[in-house]
Amino acid sequence: MKLQAEKRDKGKSRELRRQGRLPGVVYNNEINESLSVDARAFDKVLRSAGTSALVDLEVDGEVHAVLVKQVQMDKRRREAMHVDFYAVTANQEVDVTVPLEFTGTAVGVRDGGQLDVQRREVHIAILPRFIPAGVALDVSALVIGGTLHVSDVVPLLPPEARVLDDLDLALVAVVPPRVVEEDVTAEGEGAEEPEVIGREDDEDAGEAESED
Repeated sequence: MKLQAEKRDKGKSRELRRQGRLPGVVYNNEINESLSVDARAFDKVLRSAGTSALVDLEVDGEVHAVLVKQVQMDKRRREAMHVDFYAVTANQEVDVTVPLEFTGTAVGVRDGGQLDVQRREVHIAILPRFIPAGVALDVSALVIGGTLHVSDVVPLLPPEARVLDDLDLALVAVVPPRVVEEDVTAEGEGAEEPEVIGREDDEDAGEAESED
């Protein structure tokens, strides 16, 4: 994906936002430049590429291959306020998070369980040219109580990738149907209650007869 940027003077961030531009910076060990990009164009790039895909950032005719390193958000309006781009080089490993897509329908879900997604990404180090857009993880074989871990994603990644997460970290599981269990318990309680009340009534009646 491509994104046009313009160099900017520091201290004019508020004015740039009023003009529909997003202030930011592009940096690595050799460069550190303040810039701005069109806010709407950046939003489209972020939605499409996320933080794991390379973006061609053109600044005054010079193109940098960059990753979106950090985005400062206005929590109330959910709008980007500032963006950091990290310029990568061809032979330099970068740390990225690769999104996971869970495919298929788990056996345990068919049996009444619920799919519990605990993480939707995996953290890796890799050369820029090998960065995958995402990883599809098939959950079809998961039974109730079954779990897939980061180690299950490793064979699906490019061989050049180094996984930075704990391999035993859980990603997705099929858990028992909690709602069904609660309903069964509630029904059981409802069935026991009149029995207890009935016994108490009988005992009371017996005591009343003996007092008479």
